[in-house]
Amino acid sequence: MPELPEVEVSRQGLLSCLSQQSIIGAVVRTPRLRHEIPAGIDARLAGLRVEAILRRGKYLLLDCQSTCGGGWLLLHLGMSGSLRLVSLATPAQQHDHFDLVFAHTVLRLRDPRRFGALLWHEGCGVEKHPALAHLGIEPLSEDFNGDWLHAATRRRRVPIKPLLMDGRLVVGIGNIYAAESLHQAGVSPLRSSDRISRLRYRVLVDAIRATLEAAIAAGGSSVRDYVHSDGGAGCFQLSCRVYGRAGEPCLTCARPIRVIRQAGRSTFYCPSCQR
Repeated sequence: MPELPEVEVSRQGLLSCLSQQSIIGAVVRTPRLRHEIPAGIDARLAGLRVEAILRRGKYLLLDCQSTCGGGWLLLHLGMSGSLRLVSLATPAQQHDHFDLVFAHTVLRLRDPRRFGALLWHEGCGVEKHPALAHLGIEPLSEDFNGDWLHAATRRRRVPIKPLLMDGRLVVGIGNIYAAESLHQAGVSPLRSSDRISRLRYRVLVDAIRATLEAAIAAGGSSVRDYVHSDGGAGCFQLSCRVYGRAGEPCLTCARPIRVIRQAGRSTFYCPSCQR
């Protein structure tokens, strides 16, 4: 699933191409993805200008003149979605469900599993949209620090890894990035969240930030369908120290990497380095 780094890479790639560009129209090829696509969205978007492209968690937010009678287009890539900039003449394929058409290019949403979302928020105040209102803190923000995470977990008697992936607490830390951050911080994914000290949380927050920033610099992780807006692939997964390496030697201590199931997801860790 595209997580925070992949969505941020998509945002950065689209920003230089689409900022201040006027929308000629839109093409909707399916009535719904995860949710129903708003009726009349093609007509609503036509003639508006993209003034900014922001990210909230795993949502891309396109400001379509929200302060001048427009609104916000919210895009979520779901499990298998991607956004591509293609030429006006590029024919749509089977899983290409939505086009945002500009004078010289098309922003195309491809989503084979249809778990993504395309939503509209009229006017300003997009943070109040139901899809965004419940989201937790941004892990790359200044407010996300070890003291905050320590305080937020005092009554959370659950393993730390599933908690880091709970978007109601912290947004965008997917399976790969949670595993890699915990290994870098030396924290076991099995450790109860309320049994981690303030000092260790400070180390963990630094590891999370470093892992996410490294992933963004590497173009994200391409393990299934995710590609950049220009069709290129991310390569962070090639540098993983624990994720996907079950049975292989830990790059720190040479002990075998172990894999278990937590909350329905595979968890990779080193039982020797992570306590």
